[in-house]
Amino acid sequence: RLGRMARARLDAVAATAVEVARGAALGVAGATSVGEHLTVQVEGERLVTHYFDCDAAGYPGWRWAVTLARAPRSKIATVCEVNLVAGEHAIVAPPWVPWSNRLQPGDLGPGDVLPRQEDDERLEQGFEQTGDGDEVDRLALWELGLGRPRVLSREGRQEAGDRWQAGDFGPEAPMAKQAAATCRSCGFITPIAGALRQSFAVCTNEWSSADGHVVSLDYGCGAHSETTEVAQSVPSPVAVVDDQAVDLVALPAGREDAPAE
Repeated sequence: RLGRMARARLDAVAATAVEVARGAALGVAGATSVGEHLTVQVEGERLVTHYFDCDAAGYPGWRWAVTLARAPRSKIATVCEVNLVAGEHAIVAPPWVPWSNRLQPGDLGPGDVLPRQEDDERLEQGFEQTGDGDEVDRLALWELGLGRPRVLSREGRQEAGDRWQAGDFGPEAPMAKQAAATCRSCGFITPIAGALRQSFAVCTNEWSSADGHVVSLDYGCGAHSETTEVAQSVPSPVAVVDDQAVDLVALPAGREDAPAE
């Protein structure tokens, strides 16, 4: 087919039927949307497409494409189809992106429900977990069908760890870079379960901006439990006597504290 199109010549009848093509475009677009004739392009044997400028507001660079065909031994061209197509400099919509790639952290609101992803690489079947102790995200009930259907996979743990490490409570955060000590030695840190406990914990210090958040053990802030700053007790106020406001009273004669003559 490509070879026949390459050998096809411009059909004179179809190529000169500009007004036929314009009439077809006007019938679809209206009198104010079809501009000047731009070019004609060979599509195949006795098949051409005429292009007209689109004058519709909001469609700069777009073109009306009208395809004409001529039957063998016919002296007239007939309309096949009319389309609005984007030109080289047309404003077009960006490529479609799946919702899973468009969704950003924090976009989920009350009442929103994400569709289930059967092939989520961050999760794996609970009965596929291997290992003992705190190295994996173990099931509370190991019997098949009684625990969580899926748990974190190695990829899921790695992805979460990388995200938390690079987040607001990771070692590269401005707060951590200014801290004198890390969370590893802080008494306000509560360990988490699973393999991620080796690098992360939960902050429980109400005076810290990380309170209630998962923090990297290499994070740090000024609310560390062992900070070198020692809280000073507030001294009791000292009574100050203003002698300018005291009335001097002369004591009776004969008293030891009477003023001397």
